[in-house]
Amino acid sequence: MRQYPIEKYRNIGIIAHIDAGKTTVSERILFYTGISHKIGEVHTGQAIMDWMDQERERGITITSAATTCFWSPTLEGDERKKEDEHRINIIDTPGHIDFTAEVQRSLRVLDGAVVVFDGVAGVEPQSETVWRQADKFMIPRICFINKLDRTGASFDTVLESIHKKLTTNTAILQIPVGSESELEGVIDLLDMKMIRFDGDFGQILKYEEIPENMKERAEELRTKLLEKIVAEDDELFERYLEKQEISKEELIKVLRKAVLDYKLIPVLCGTALKNKGVQLLLDAVCHYLPSPIDLPPVEGRNPKTDEEETRVPDDSKPFSALAFKVATDPYVGTLTYFRVYSGKLTTGSYVLNTATGEKERISRMLRMHSAEREEVKEVYAGDIAATVGLKNTSTGHTLCDEGHPVILEEITFPEPVISIRIEPKTKADQEKMGIALKKLSDEDPTFRIRTDQETSETIIAGMGELHLEVLIDRMKREFKVEAQVGRPQVAYRETIRQNAEAEGKYVRQSGGRGQYGHVLLRVEPKEEGEGLEFTDEIKGGAIPKEFIPAIEKGIKEASDKGVLAGYAISDLKVTVYDGTFHEVDSSEMAFKIAGAMAFTEACKKAKPVLLEPIMKIEVIIPPDFLGDVIGDLSSRRAKIEETEERMGTKAIKGKIPLSEMFGYATSIRSLTEGRGNFTMEFDSYKEVPANVSQEIIEGRKK
Repeated sequence: MRQYPIEKYRNIGIIAHIDAGKTTVSERILFYTGISHKIGEVHTGQAIMDWMDQERERGITITSAATTCFWSPTLEGDERKKEDEHRINIIDTPGHIDFTAEVQRSLRVLDGAVVVFDGVAGVEPQSETVWRQADKFMIPRICFINKLDRTGASFDTVLESIHKKLTTNTAILQIPVGSESELEGVIDLLDMKMIRFDGDFGQILKYEEIPENMKERAEELRTKLLEKIVAEDDELFERYLEKQEISKEELIKVLRKAVLDYKLIPVLCGTALKNKGVQLLLDAVCHYLPSPIDLPPVEGRNPKTDEEETRVPDDSKPFSALAFKVATDPYVGTLTYFRVYSGKLTTGSYVLNTATGEKERISRMLRMHSAEREEVKEVYAGDIAATVGLKNTSTGHTLCDEGHPVILEEITFPEPVISIRIEPKTKADQEKMGIALKKLSDEDPTFRIRTDQETSETIIAGMGELHLEVLIDRMKREFKVEAQVGRPQVAYRETIRQNAEAEGKYVRQSGGRGQYGHVLLRVEPKEEGEGLEFTDEIKGGAIPKEFIPAIEKGIKEASDKGVLAGYAISDLKVTVYDGTFHEVDSSEMAFKIAGAMAFTEACKKAKPVLLEPIMKIEVIIPPDFLGDVIGDLSSRRAKIEETEERMGTKAIKGKIPLSEMFGYATSIRSLTEGRGNFTMEFDSYKEVPANVSQEIIEGRKK
């Protein structure tokens, strides 16, 4: 039986820039909801949600951790009632851009989000990235301005940066009383009361009168808040104009609807580390963020008819779920995390994986509390759970009822931008390394493995130096594989700049049956990110239909090798428009080779160019070092876009080729006496300047 009605479910994510305090917020939530009985701290390596060794050592989140907790919201400090209890499924996501896949796959299955901001730094680059990702998935959210106890923290400055860079549709529900080390509590603008957090862990909420020196500001902000809320409801608006009393319950109800419609975003504040504001944040999650039934039904398509279908969050409907994460657990094996969109699932039953067309048996199901687990026999619409031992299910696959197949919208991930060569230290490590790499790539869709055809070396690719460093470290610790690693290499690409045509003719005659394939094709450039498009325009059976897939395969294989420096060539359209065949000698192999020959020849004529990944960069430094740092960035081919003042520091923003950024962490430290730091994320691929391109091509030929 379902323990909690679906309207009492909240599937939320905690998202932010690295170091804004997401994991600390999660730890406090677990403490106040009774899931943990002591508070785990990130800085001492004791955080429950950071359960991997690498997370505890580095003090950052690497994998998204899932946990379930329970909370009864309250109005104005009333007693919390058991019958009001909500089930909150939380996913604590990484903030570092190298682990962007973890954020994307988590956002895909969440209903709402809490966006955490650092009270000193405000909106940082990754805050913008996760905000845009949340916009893309249309996720209602709440803002929590954290770390207001830190030196240099300012609620108003952070709010201004949210308005400037993200959105002006904010509903300010709280303001802080005091600042930095003098932070006493918060003012609730709906209650018009000051809330003080007492007790060893701030667990006692004391509602007091607003201090005299803050009454005027609180009144002014409350008026603005009420105007924003009543504007969303005609009846309330009329009553407000007539100066009638409007209850807090009515305001919450209308504000909730505005949040669900992406019209308003509540803003709360506090400091998770000093135990101020987290219970009120939990209340806001229950009051304003959606349950599964508040959102539109999830869309998919029927794999048999290819028609659009929807799945509503109802236990009585056919089962459908999306697998959003695969993890290797040292105790139970492969764990597949999934979100149930409709129907229910019982252990022992079979489900259809519509991506592979295979059936999978559900032997065990677990509800996760970070690295802890609780066995469950049944899960329902709206649940997030994990199952053990699925053989062929990967991230983004749909699991559903066999009789009602559906493919839910898949999760798309960015392409890797950096690669390194890796080889086992000993013969004994050879086989173990293959198994370890396979398991890690099953878990992480942005981690790729390939073998260099010419040198037979294994090459791994990912989203950044830290990403690959962590994966190699995991290979060593979890799989006991020692490996030697080469220098990081940039994942360059090739493309073409003009149209061209070519023919490929493969004729071999040796005693007996020969080989014959003849292809004429045209290549045309396409927009960045559009990949390789293959079109068949053969008329009158010049080439029989059964040979077309072989031609396409030959083109695809040739595109992986490129024509300039051996990098994959993409963003072009290939049209096969003519050719000839031989009744006896033509074969798939002959046409595959002819297709590859024609493609390579056409690309050579089509003004091929080399592309490199360009990164968005933000460097934060003390003002004294501005000239030196800008000079250094310019020497690295950076384009500086703006510099801005930020809480006594300078922020430099711009774009820079990834190839110029290796070892930059050391450079920025030496240039700024250890006081500067930077963040970067992938932006786009751009053409490499001719002189640099020539160097790269010659280097590859050597």
